[in-house]
Parts: sequence; structure tokens; C-alpha cells
Amino acid sequence: MTLSLIPAEISPLFAAVMVFCSFLTSALTAAMGLGGGTALLAVMGLGMPVASLMPVHGMVQLGSNLSRTLIQRVYVVWPLVLWFLLGSTVGIALGAPLAAAIPDSIARIALALFILWTVFHKRSAARPTNKLFFVIGGGLSSIGTMIVGATGPMVAGLISAQGLKRQPLIATHATCMVLQHGLKILAFGLMGFAWAAWLPVLIAMIVSGALGTWLGSRLLDNLPEKLFRVVFRLTMLLLSLQLLWQGVQGWLR
Repeated sequence: MTLSLIPAEISPLFAAVMVFCSFLTSALTAAMGLGGGTALLAVMGLGMPVASLMPVHGMVQLGSNLSRTLIQRVYVVWPLVLWFLLGSTVGIALGAPLAAAIPDSIARIALALFILWTVFHKRSAARPTNKLFFVIGGGLSSIGTMIVGATGPMVAGLISAQGLKRQPLIATHATCMVLQHGLKILAFGLMGFAWAAWLPVLIAMIVSGALGTWLGSRLLDNLPEKLFRVVFRLTMLLLSLQLLWQGVQGWLR
């Protein structure tokens, strides 16, 4: 990877870190079903402006979730996907102007607080919800994804409340995230984001993410979930505190 292939907003070293972390976080997601998108967002947020972070992260996550959707397509609960899509379309339209208006420092603080909430909040017991609530949930999570990026845990909670088993849950979640990230990418493109400058890095991250998914499904399935959650939460805590500090510093200037 040469300097000519790296956007001006990041250094070559950080670009390499992003590609490597795309591999690692995809491996974690392949083994555990969730967590990789939030982890990658936290790492990327340490060295990227939020204006570029959200669309780039969305494109990488689109590639990652698309591979899982294709593999698990027979388990997708399509009626839930349809209701989610209806809400997401409205949510993305409402969230786009908010994403353009929020200052970088405030967005970093919101991102840090959101990551801490998704990792540490106590989840309630699963209970089925009606279609209207699912549409509203799709809308709210889509507004959130335009501002804080990784709303995967929020969407997973919405889907898990339907009482789905592991395979339908993971497949339906991946499909919903493909649609949500696809709409987000379209919105950022209409807002004028310069995709061409990021294309080499995006290709490298998507390819490394696909390799991580392939390897993670074979090597990390036996990792004790309790150990993973302890290490994951500690890492997210440290990264979120760093993001929070960056946001506060920028806000005070």
C-alpha cells in the first residue's frame, strides 16, 4: 500500500491497522455472531474524522454482512426484513441531515457513549414484538447509524426479541444490516462523500474482512464465550474512554 493509495485524512500506518482490524473483527463476528462492527468502529474512530468514519465503516460492514447473508440465506426471516426495511428507509432520510450538522467532537462523544451503552447495558428478557414496533425500531436504529455508526447490537436486540433461534437470528440480523448499511451508503453518496479516494483502502478492508470471516469460523468457534466477553468489554472500555477524551478535547477548544 503506497502513499498514493491512502486518503489524506489518515496515515499509511493507520490504514494498515484498519485493514488488519477488519480481519480480526470479522473473525470475532464469525465466531460470536456479534461484536465485530462495534470493535472496528471504535478502532477506526481513534484515527479518522467522523465525517469519513461513518460512510467508510458502513461500506466495510456492508461487505461483511453481505457474506454472512449469502451463506445463511436459507435461514433469513424475510417478513421481519421487510418491516425493518420500511422503518430504515424513513430513519436514514431523517438521520442524514443530523449527521451533516453534528460537529466532529460531539459525534465522537456520542459514539463513545453509544459504544459503552451497547457493551455494558443489561439486556432484558426476549419477548415478541408487533410489526409496528419492529418498523419503529428499524427507523430509530437507522437514525442512529447515520450519527454513531455501529447500531448492530441495537438491531440484534430488536430481532432477538422475536424469539428466533441462533441461525435465523444471525441470518436475519445480517440481512437487516446489509439493507441499513446500503441505504446509509446511498445517503452519504448523495451528500457528496468522496468514495473514490477511499476505494483502495475499502477494497483491502473488505477482502481482509472476508478472510477473517472464513478463518474465524474455523479457529475461534472454541473460544470460551465468557473469556471473550471479558476481554471484549475491557477493550471497548479503553477505546471508548479514548474516544470520549478526544471528543471532550475537541469540544473545549
